Amino acid sequence: MIKMVIVAAMAMAATVVQAAPAVTEADFTTADFRFGDGGRLPELKQHYRTLGTPVKNARGEITNAVMVLHGTGGTGAQFLQPQFARLFEKGGTLDAGKYFIILPDGIGHGGSSKPSDGLRMGFPAYDYADMVKAQGLLLDHLGVKQLRLLMGTSMGCMMGFQFGIDDPARARAMMPMACNVIELAGRNRLWRAMAIQAIKDDPVWAGGNYTQQPVNGMKVGVALQVMAGSAPLRQQVDWPTRRAADAAAQQVMERGLAGSADANDRIYQLEASRNYKPLARLSRIKVPVTWVNSADDVINPPGIGQPARWATAMPKGRFVLIPETPETRGHSTHTWSIFWENELKALLARSQ
Repeated sequence: MIKMVIVAAMAMAATVVQAAPAVTEADFTTADFRFGDGGRLPELKQHYRTLGTPVKNARGEITNAVMVLHGTGGTGAQFLQPQFARLFEKGGTLDAGKYFIILPDGIGHGGSSKPSDGLRMGFPAYDYADMVKAQGLLLDHLGVKQLRLLMGTSMGCMMGFQFGIDDPARARAMMPMACNVIELAGRNRLWRAMAIQAIKDDPVWAGGNYTQQPVNGMKVGVALQVMAGSAPLRQQVDWPTRRAADAAAQQVMERGLAGSADANDRIYQLEASRNYKPLARLSRIKVPVTWVNSADDVINPPGIGQPARWATAMPKGRFVLIPETPETRGHSTHTWSIFWENELKALLARSQ
């Protein structure tokens, strides 16, 4: 059953945001990592951040680990933004004094191994299954046999479902947010394919062997992703006049380019979803799951498929749709915890 979650604007405004707790950063290297397509790397580096301290039971098993997986083009650092990191504060739902929080950078992202390290378009063609395999090795390295909770947003949502079907016992509970469980096709693939093609059509790209970033091609991708992730009601409030919207367009493009990945890295990030389609195997996921999407998510709109019915393929699955309001953030609603924190609390309670 779909549950509609409404958050009043006054509640949003009244929220007090504090700084996140102390963060530790580290790298973990796996020797001779084999990819699903047959490629390999002599060394695969994964960068990750942690908050809090592991707690072990009488058998020496870590019982309080929570891993949160980021979206396409992001890093684990995105969850240190106040709108999400409020969960980690003292007394928060994921209080870092109680939980051991793990925030990895996926393959091809952030401080982890990626094409721009030197191999460029010769880098192995990783997909979500490879990323999940690597994250499982990271958990082994950290001594985490089973997560208390696995969360993920956007691409991290899809990797969460991938984790669930590939390694069903790895987490006691799952909260995937802002994705679907079908093959990535239709408009969702269309904008990604257009973004990739725009980079490759830029003469500067030179088959991936460029000496300067193919900025003109990358601008197309930035524009497409901004529109795909847009929140119409929220943006009407933010930019209520033509002048304001024109000024915002310039600023958004500049920020998008400044924060963009290397062009080859971007191509790989957008192509990593090519083998994703967990729908037929969802029944493998036996643990409590709360799958959260939002009605104003242009990337994963409510009319695509039947997520409420598909969630029932998981014996303990639950689907929640957050309605559009002037306060929601489109696709990025997944990072504003105030909209879904009560569902997180309920999931933790029902997965004790």
